[in-house]
Amino acid sequence: MWKLRSVFGLLSFLLLCSSAILVAAQRSGSRGSRWQTLSGDAPLVIARGGFSGIFPDSSLYAYSLAVQTGLSNLHVWCDVQLTRDGAGICFPDVRLENGSDIDIVYRNRRSTYVVNGVSTQGWFSVDFTLDELTPVNLKQRIFSRAPNFDGTPMQILTVDDVVTQTKPPGLWLNIPHDAFFSQHNLSMRSFVLSASRRVIVNYISSPEVGFLRSIVSRFRTGPTKLVFQFLRPDDVELTTNQTYGSLLNNLTLIRTFAAGILVPKYYIWPVDNSQYLLNYTSLVLDAHAAGLEVFASNFANDAALPYDYSFDPVAEYLSYMDNGRFSVDGVLSDFPITPSETVDCFSHIGRNDTVQAKILVISNEGASGDYPGCTDSAYNKAVSDGVDILDCPVQMTNDGIPFCLGSINLRDRTNVAQSDFSNRATNNPDLNIENGIFAYNLTWTEIQSLRPAISNPYTNFSLFRNPRARNDGNLMQLSDFLAFANNASSVSGVLISIENAAYLAENQGLDVTDAVLDALSQAGYNNQTTKKIMIKSSDSAVLTMFKTRSNYELVYLVDEDVRDILNSTIVEIKRFASSVVVSKRSVFPTDKAFLTGETTVVPKLQAFNLPVYVQFFRNEFVSQPWDFFSDAYVEMNTHVSYMGINGVITDFPATAAKYRRNRCLGYREIPLYMTPVQPGGLISLMAPHFLPPAEAPSGILREDDVTEPPLPRWSRGPPNSGNGSTAPGPTPPNGQPTLVASTILSGIAVLLAAFVLC
Repeated sequence: MWKLRSVFGLLSFLLLCSSAILVAAQRSGSRGSRWQTLSGDAPLVIARGGFSGIFPDSSLYAYSLAVQTGLSNLHVWCDVQLTRDGAGICFPDVRLENGSDIDIVYRNRRSTYVVNGVSTQGWFSVDFTLDELTPVNLKQRIFSRAPNFDGTPMQILTVDDVVTQTKPPGLWLNIPHDAFFSQHNLSMRSFVLSASRRVIVNYISSPEVGFLRSIVSRFRTGPTKLVFQFLRPDDVELTTNQTYGSLLNNLTLIRTFAAGILVPKYYIWPVDNSQYLLNYTSLVLDAHAAGLEVFASNFANDAALPYDYSFDPVAEYLSYMDNGRFSVDGVLSDFPITPSETVDCFSHIGRNDTVQAKILVISNEGASGDYPGCTDSAYNKAVSDGVDILDCPVQMTNDGIPFCLGSINLRDRTNVAQSDFSNRATNNPDLNIENGIFAYNLTWTEIQSLRPAISNPYTNFSLFRNPRARNDGNLMQLSDFLAFANNASSVSGVLISIENAAYLAENQGLDVTDAVLDALSQAGYNNQTTKKIMIKSSDSAVLTMFKTRSNYELVYLVDEDVRDILNSTIVEIKRFASSVVVSKRSVFPTDKAFLTGETTVVPKLQAFNLPVYVQFFRNEFVSQPWDFFSDAYVEMNTHVSYMGINGVITDFPATAAKYRRNRCLGYREIPLYMTPVQPGGLISLMAPHFLPPAEAPSGILREDDVTEPPLPRWSRGPPNSGNGSTAPGPTPPNGQPTLVASTILSGIAVLLAAFVLC
């Protein structure tokens, strides 16, 4: 065995933090009777190549991180390949260039071999001794993931290295290519039997029936279980010459040489061509009836999920583990932190479970991640999801009716571009909008004829929200919204957002502030104390006006990213506001989606008794800086538990409501998978030439930035006045933004124990 490059700085810190996770994570086993697994115990979490969602697959960093941030019984997965001298290494592909720099180190040693009947070119482990692999370093093998750790030295590991260096609670060896190595006179059977005498191997899996049959007699007793791995249904298994789909119909046969099966997750929950779930199959129930455990694979936070899950991987895991009908016995994941928190923190909880995090859940245009924003569908979904505060961004029609919509430009939230009103497009330099069709240019009757359109903020990553519902629901007048919220007993208040008030008064003769006050009064909100009323604006003049005429909670929106805020600025804000909304980047600044540190904006505002709400929290993994590991719960928890924010403004209220009820926050010792990350931790592990380019820092919020002149006195302008030149332009279909294709550079779901706060 060779000498490994030192990562003892990382490992020593991991060991210091390990006790916290061991105490808390073991609780998951105490609810064994509630699990519908074959054994009745909680499902296993298997870390594929360690924490391969961020670090190179099968690297020491990846394995160490997975062990220290997963459940106490986490199993690490090793795809075993054999070297020319018979050493077993952990590597995710039979071709070594697919995950390492071997093609750079040994440029002239490419070979061509037949692998599973296919002629394949590449660099193969059978051509190298273990010593020859010493200078080879691992790298990220999935091109859509961040390559920033490719410059951090990480050598190829042997099976023994993984065990001795990371001490995993469980070890899973996968043997994907026994037949290939046999062609090169290398015995995988001999290696596995030898390894099982040196270390405890908990599971051995293979897609080859012949290999499992060759070792089954040696593992009839003892700690090791054999698992048959299913590949795609139409793929042909080498030994039986049958497709995997046909073998699935003979579970009794499989039981003769295996104790379990490992299947791609779509074997259990099929997905149609539109990326929506079909009915679940009977596979898990049938396998359990045959005495076989069932493990599901292909889980990754940065992969496309069926729309049914609203981009929430925890929701996906729960559908396999805690659906009331069956539970898989384990999941194989590139991001083991997420199934770990699913098992221990989010399983078997309901809407009436104890709230552990005292935060306000405020909607952003209702549940706008699932339905077109500000529609009855979005608001109904937000209420059923457990929202506290329903929001209404107020726009004004040409005939003076206030209604809820997330943009003054109807193009952004409706299908107006395909309507008879497309010829009303104008440029508005005052609002810095080109080719807009504005709410103030249409009457309410005209706007009612439009269909709402779901907001898709990440089309440049080819991520679209709930296409089946992209035009569902009906827009609501402010009066209807207020009546709806008043009748929703679980809703504790409303947030009314007002922007562009000065422009509407001066240029369109529309007084949005008076319209809001009148609507609140007529809806009876001034004569009750059960519902909180919040007025939000980035215009201090709006809030100043409301302060003189109401007792509502006035919320100042800081509508730009800031790195600091002066005390004198906070004193000025307190003159007209009682709480503040800031962006996520004003809490944790980023460079190219990596956290660079933290600001003092939140604690400064709170020191002046100003509650702080942060926007916008979204489920799409590309919305989260990489340090939050493609996990919306890690991101939210870091803002809440580390920064102590008072509320979240979110497109997905269900995620926030689920977060604050997770039981791990109530543990005496919080497990690491529910512990805030240390801002800037990922960047600290990168080689200098792999650091993201530094971005210009955000500004400092000063008094002049928050001071606005009084609102102008309004006078009714001429109907349909656009205050701009007509500007015909392209009309995207169905009100959707034009798609800008690009490769998804995914967020990475990892909780680095080296920078997790113990």
